[in-house]
Amino acid sequence: MRHRFTKYQGAGNDFIIIDNREREFEKSEAVIKRLCDRHFGIGADGMILLENDPASDFRMVYYNADGRESSMCGNGGRCIVRYARSLGIIKDTAIFSAIDGLHEAFIESELVKLRMLDVKEIRKIGDDLILDTGSPHYITMRENLDQLKVKEEGAKIRYSDLFSERGINVNFVSQAGPSEFRVRTYERGVEDETLSCGTGVTAVAIAMYFSGLAKDNSVILNTEGGKLRVEFEPENDHFKNVYLIGPAEAVFDGLI
Repeated sequence: MRHRFTKYQGAGNDFIIIDNREREFEKSEAVIKRLCDRHFGIGADGMILLENDPASDFRMVYYNADGRESSMCGNGGRCIVRYARSLGIIKDTAIFSAIDGLHEAFIESELVKLRMLDVKEIRKIGDDLILDTGSPHYITMRENLDQLKVKEEGAKIRYSDLFSERGINVNFVSQAGPSEFRVRTYERGVEDETLSCGTGVTAVAIAMYFSGLAKDNSVILNTEGGKLRVEFEPENDHFKNVYLIGPAEAVFDGLI
């Protein structure tokens, strides 16, 4: 069977997106892994299926590049919103369901503003922080990010005894201004560095505010793939009305 797809990218985080409202796509781990392979397939950090949902405009089903269904993907969420508009499902606003619940989104010119989960818990391991923004993230400050071997250093944490069973995404951070940071991310499921990670920069922004390094509740995050912004409302040690804001654009269409 043939399936049309569109390749999207959000700050360099790239995805194969398929309209699966008719439920015709074979959800095979091997097939998805092959399609995401950059040498033998289309190439992507993950695959997203757009499906019908009785409680919202559509349902987002996300798979990592290893072919396994995964937790929430922030950049993928922004990309599927723009894809849904291209299909005529929505106009400039959307409410869609994902594995972690309902998300609200707004298309504002070239940017997509996506509401993320409230963050109710931040854990400390020494000077490092752990929090869940739809996916679990480990935040650690490092100097000289240009020289950092992200795949090697990220894997050490991701496969450590503490996290090896479920895995964790690892974000290496350096400060670039009062409320501006540079981020490089190792993503589980991809098992390598990605050019950006939406749930990752969301976690970094909140962690930097929590630790006192960010002076504002609107934080700029510079990734290898581009610039993203995260806004939130702090309430004691909780964070609500969390929004991930950045570009999302179609790269090309194709036929599988």
